[in-house]
Amino acid sequence: MGHKPLREQVIVVTGASSGIGLATARMAARRGARVVLAARSEAILAEIAAELGPRATHFVADVGRREDVQAIADHALATFGGSDTWVNVAGLTVYGPLREIAAEDHERLIRTNFWGTVYGSLIAAEHLRERGGAIINVGSIASDLAFPFQGLYAASKHAVKGFTDTLRMELRAEGAPVSVTLVKPASIDTPLPNRARNYMDREPTLPPPIYPPQEVANAILHAAVHPQRDIIVGGGGKLFVMGKEFAPGAYDELAPAIIALQKRSEPPRNPEGALHRPEGAGRERGDPPVYVMRTSAYTRATLHPLATAGLAAGLAATAALVLGGRHTGRRS
Repeated sequence: MGHKPLREQVIVVTGASSGIGLATARMAARRGARVVLAARSEAILAEIAAELGPRATHFVADVGRREDVQAIADHALATFGGSDTWVNVAGLTVYGPLREIAAEDHERLIRTNFWGTVYGSLIAAEHLRERGGAIINVGSIASDLAFPFQGLYAASKHAVKGFTDTLRMELRAEGAPVSVTLVKPASIDTPLPNRARNYMDREPTLPPPIYPPQEVANAILHAAVHPQRDIIVGGGGKLFVMGKEFAPGAYDELAPAIIALQKRSEPPRNPEGALHRPEGAGRERGDPPVYVMRTSAYTRATLHPLATAGLAAGLAATAALVLGGRHTGRRS
C-alpha cells in the first residue's frame, strides 16, 4: 500500500506543541505538507502555526476527551478538506513507585496516552476509509518492555500496541485502504522528563543511549508515504527489546540499575509537571545530562528494507566466496 507524496498530504499531529510532535510538524511543513497542529497549549500552538505559515493551522484540544478529538478532525475538514495522515503523538509520563502514585495521576496518564490514541485512531479511520491514508501511533520500546518507576507509562504503551495491532488487522480484514503503523522510540531527547509528574527525590531523566527527536519525525513521515508495520527508533532500544525477549529473568534483575539511570543528581525542579495542565511546551529537545546520538543507523536502515536486504545478501555472498575459497584451498 502506497500513499501520496508528503507535499500532497494533509497531516494531523497531536501533541504538536513539544518534543516529537513539534519536530514532526516542522519537518512535515518543510517537506511541503499541510499540517494541523493539536495540543493543549494555545499560545504555543499559535506561535508554531505562525512560524510554519499558511500551510499550517492549529486547534486547541485535550486528546483525552473524544469530543475534542472529533473537533480536531472537523477543523482539518473545514480548513484543508480533510486529512491523509493522522499521527497520535500526545503523551505524558509519571516517575515514581507504583504504590506511591495517586489514582488521579494514573487515570490522567491513561486517559492521554491510551484513550487519546484510541480516539484519534478511530476517528481518523472513519474519515480515511473513504479516501485512504495512514494512521501512525507513537508507542515506545516500553510497548515491549517494563520500566520500573514508569510503570503506568509502560502499561499505557503496552495497551497502545495491543490496540494498534488489532485496529490494523480489522482494517485489513475489511479491505480498507488505510495503513496502521506503530512507531516505538527508544530514549529520545525531548522535554518529556522535564514535564513529567515526579514522585522521586531527584530530577528525572532517560536511560541512555538517547536519540534526537528528528529521527522519530523522519520515521513517522516515511511511514506516511511508505507504510511499515512497526518501526523501532534507536538501535539501542532494539537491543534492549531483544535482550528482554531472550532473557526476561535477567532483564528483571536490572531493575535497580534502570531506576538509577532515570535519576539525575539534582533535586526535582517541577514535581507537578504538565500532567494536569499544559506547561513547559514549545521546545523539541530537553537537556539530558549525557551524550545524545546524532542519528540511528539501525533505524535509517530499517526504513529502506530492500537496500538492507541487498546489503545483507551481498555480505552473505562475499562470506560464501571467502569460505568456499578457503575450503577449496584446503582440498588442493
